[in-house]
Amino acid sequence: MGPVELLHMSVFSQSFSPCGRFLAAGNNYGEIAVFSLSAALSPDTSEKSQKPILNFTAHDGPVFSLLSTDTHLLSTGNGEIKAWSWAELIKKSTKATWTRKPNYETSLEIPEINAMIINPKDNSLIVGGGDNNIHIMDMETGIFKSVLKGHTDYIHCLCFREREGEILSGGEDGAVRIWDCRTNRPIHCIEMFKYEECARPQFGKWISCLATDSDWMLCGGGPSLSLWHLRSMSPTSVFPLPGCQREAVFYQDLIFAVGEGPNVSHCLHGGTVKAQIPCTPLSLNTLALNLKNTEHRVMTVGGSSHQIDVFTNFSYRAFSLSF
Repeated sequence: MGPVELLHMSVFSQSFSPCGRFLAAGNNYGEIAVFSLSAALSPDTSEKSQKPILNFTAHDGPVFSLLSTDTHLLSTGNGEIKAWSWAELIKKSTKATWTRKPNYETSLEIPEINAMIINPKDNSLIVGGGDNNIHIMDMETGIFKSVLKGHTDYIHCLCFREREGEILSGGEDGAVRIWDCRTNRPIHCIEMFKYEECARPQFGKWISCLATDSDWMLCGGGPSLSLWHLRSMSPTSVFPLPGCQREAVFYQDLIFAVGEGPNVSHCLHGGTVKAQIPCTPLSLNTLALNLKNTEHRVMTVGGSSHQIDVFTNFSYRAFSLSF
């Protein structure tokens, strides 16, 4: 890949291996790179340790989403989901274990799949994207068993409330929809752009990030990133962050958020922005926390660059991996 192309590379997605020793990242060229965190974090690390141990083309278009199960790395592209065995990837074998395509209404339709999550209650895979629908696949059989319809524009993000058995979806239509996964029926619809304290018409109404923690929900995009109480269905805090946020996560008593701009924002639940930590990419798409392995406990951040920033202490960038 030449230097001119590198200027235009964007990292769209990330996922840590089940053991927490490896990181997979996907870019806008359809490539997946696998990095060894063990090598990159070792005391005698070298520049080579910050390069991928494996780099391969997974999809014809961008790798929109990555997700790890106990044994496999799942990736999504335009209209397809692929699975790669982590054991095989570590051996540098890049043959996909399986490929699945949701049952789209027309064979001409190849919508991007922007988001996927696992429902651990029944081991199903939940995906959403450009056809405005949520598709649910049984991971044992590989069969798509349900379609949830309600969004009027494409779906950007998904998350799961395990205790309640609820799926949350956010879309270009400005709606956060909450679904009962037992009945596959919608329970609530929150239109953030209709709340004056959240609305930012200059950025649009689309929802690009969602996260939950018990009775709390984070969501944002065109509207400001805000914290909602899901019992009262109302915003309790609105975070004064510039631009659109693309990913936000709960971590202990903090909220980490990334989006337009080169910083990871550390926010308090009350609405205060505690710190903004500089990153290498000028705009950020993805933030991942590796909490499975205390030896490799890191935060990684990717965006409009071939570099993925690694934070060993979440308050400053330690080094960058190079796609």
